[in-house]
Amino acid sequence: MRFPTPLLPARLIRRYKRFLADVVPETGPDAGQQVVAHCPNPGAMLGLATPGTRIWLERNEDPKKKLRYGWRLVDHCDGHFTGIDTALPNRMLRAALEARAIPALAAYGTVLPEQAYGTSSRVDFLLREPGLPDAYVEVKSVTLSRQEGLAEFPDSVTARGAKHLGELADMARQGHRAVLFYLVQRSDCTRFDLARDIDPAYAAAASAAHAAGVEVVCQACRLDPDGIGLSHPLTPALGLTGNFG
Repeated sequence: MRFPTPLLPARLIRRYKRFLADVVPETGPDAGQQVVAHCPNPGAMLGLATPGTRIWLERNEDPKKKLRYGWRLVDHCDGHFTGIDTALPNRMLRAALEARAIPALAAYGTVLPEQAYGTSSRVDFLLREPGLPDAYVEVKSVTLSRQEGLAEFPDSVTARGAKHLGELADMARQGHRAVLFYLVQRSDCTRFDLARDIDPAYAAAASAAHAAGVEVVCQACRLDPDGIGLSHPLTPALGLTGNFG
C-alpha cells in the first residue's frame, strides 16, 4: 500500500492532546517552519514521541481538513521505521484478506468489516465461507519495542482490549473461529510478546482467551517513506503460543 502522496521528512517538537503534534518539515512549502500535524494514534506511543525524533509527514491539500499534515512514520535513522497510523492496519489487512493473502485465513471468500457482535461491540472483520465456521478477526496495531527485536502489546492499560478478548473467547466457545491478529507496524522486530508488566489484566485475558480456543496470528510490516505492506510472520517469545504463520 503506497502512500497517496510523497512523504516529507520532519523533526518532532512535541506531541500533545493525543492527536496533535508540533513539527518542523525539512522539505516542502513549509520547510523550516513549525506547523501542527495530526497524530493518528491515541495510544501512549512509548519511545516514539521523543522531541527531536525524525518523522515523516503526509501533506494534504483538502480544504475541508483543518491540518495540512498527517504524521505517518517514525524514522529510527538506522534503516528501520515504525508506522504510527492506527487506521492503516485495518485497511491493509482488509485488502490482504480479500486477496486471500493471509495463509491462516485464505479459505474465506467473504470479508465483512465492522460487524456487530458481543456486548455493544464490533469485530474488525467477520469472514464467511460455505462449509466453514464463521471467523471473527480482531486486529491490534503493535508499535511498542523496549528490547531489541522484540515487539510488545499493549503500550498502555486497555480495558477495551481485554473486553474484546472475552468476546472472542465467547465466539470460540460457540463453535466459531476467533482470531486475534497482531499487526506489528515496525520493521525492526523479529519476535512478539505481551507487555505483561504494563497491563497484567490484558495478559491474563489473553491467556484465558487462548485456552478457550482463540487463535493468534502475528505479522510484521515492511515500511519506508514510499509505503507499507505485510511482511513476514513474527516468532512468539516464551509464554505466548498460537498460529504465527
